[in-house]
Amino acid sequence: MKDLLEKGAVLQRDKETYAIAPHIPAGIITSDQLRKLADVADKYNVSAIKITAAQRIALVGLKEDDIDSAWKDLGMKPGAAIGLCVRSIKTCPGTTFCKRGFKDSVSMGLKLDDRYHGMDLPNKLKIGVSGCPNSCSDNHTRDIGLMGTPKGWTVFVGGKGGTIPRLGDRLIMNVPDDKVLELVDEIVNVYSSNANSKQRLGSYIDSIGFDKFKSMINLDKYIQ
Repeated sequence: MKDLLEKGAVLQRDKETYAIAPHIPAGIITSDQLRKLADVADKYNVSAIKITAAQRIALVGLKEDDIDSAWKDLGMKPGAAIGLCVRSIKTCPGTTFCKRGFKDSVSMGLKLDDRYHGMDLPNKLKIGVSGCPNSCSDNHTRDIGLMGTPKGWTVFVGGKGGTIPRLGDRLIMNVPDDKVLELVDEIVNVYSSNANSKQRLGSYIDSIGFDKFKSMINLDKYIQ
């Protein structure tokens, strides 16, 4: 048995049951959605309800025969938890909720999520959006990280965790809100068009050198 990509189901350690994690943009969920998750968990007798590191809520321990019915009952789309694609955008509360926020990370995270979530790429790509330098969305260890400052967004590229972690390289500072999406488009396009199969963004940057990568993006137009 293996992961069922087409059903958004991840095989568990017992090699018999699966976990599913509905997509929760920016980690913000309604009370009705929470009730549905609880009802589905009870109906299919899941073994656990787990809050994931990517701000999703996973239902763990589903039988394979129940996966389709569980998704139908939830009425929610799967989160991109597996596969070579853009994963759920990790987003902090930002100025929407947090007294420390400098930038509206929730709004920016939702725009990025709508634009990229699930996009096929050479390898998985993770994006983190933090509204201040506290970096609660781990922007330094995301393939693309945005960090809010009083003067705009600082953008990092190539970060990752794993057995060989890599801190992201600081690409540019003080990017205004209205230019962030265009910049991220350029980063994603350079990566998608040039990286080898299954090569993470950081590995691609290391293979050509950070200066070369920077030269492939027209950074001048993003400076205020």
